[in-house]
Amino acid sequence: MRFDIITVLPELLEGPFSHSILKRAQQKGLLEVHLHPLRDYALGKHKQVDDYAFGGGAGMVMRVEPIAACIEQLMAERTYDALIYTTPDGERLEQTTCNRLSLMENVLILCGHYKGVDERIREKYITHEISIGDYVLSGGELAAAILVDAVGRLIPGVLNDETSALTDSFQDDLLAPPVYTRPADWNGMKVPDILLSGHDKNIEDWRHEQSVARTKARRPDLWARYRGELP
Repeated sequence: MRFDIITVLPELLEGPFSHSILKRAQQKGLLEVHLHPLRDYALGKHKQVDDYAFGGGAGMVMRVEPIAACIEQLMAERTYDALIYTTPDGERLEQTTCNRLSLMENVLILCGHYKGVDERIREKYITHEISIGDYVLSGGELAAAILVDAVGRLIPGVLNDETSALTDSFQDDLLAPPVYTRPADWNGMKVPDILLSGHDKNIEDWRHEQSVARTKARRPDLWARYRGELP
């Protein structure tokens, strides 16, 4: 799977893709992440990528021309399954979205910045608008890193244990159950006996019960969805 990311600040994205799971995924040839500095397509001697908003108001707006030039060049090189804009007013990122994106081959991400991009870019090119939550960041780079991480780990072969992603929180609209490791007794706090029993079916049932209880208590919205009360 290939991600192309258009960004004003590529330096912010170098770290997240240079370590741990995503680094190994790239080394295995399972994942490609390519950063495209928007200033390479900037206007004039001052490398301008933004300007004042028509109608006034605080903040700058990312200009059409540099973004369009970069997108057009990338689209001439390959066909994209999705052109994503990271923005606070987009669809909230959820596990089901990550699952769908993980089945794609080429994804282009445009990182929002300043007050956002000229609306004409969104109208002409963007197929998906995604938010990672109801808050505002200084730019879309961190949101893009989160998106790539959440999707990339679902690609077959990326995780050492491919069943691990299937038992994560949100995969079945339930939160994950509590987990334990050695020592079995730490300062008098003991691991539940059921997890030491070796009885797989009983352990599976216990974990499901814990997931249900945790979801009810912590995320009633997820619990309602699990029960089919919400879309």
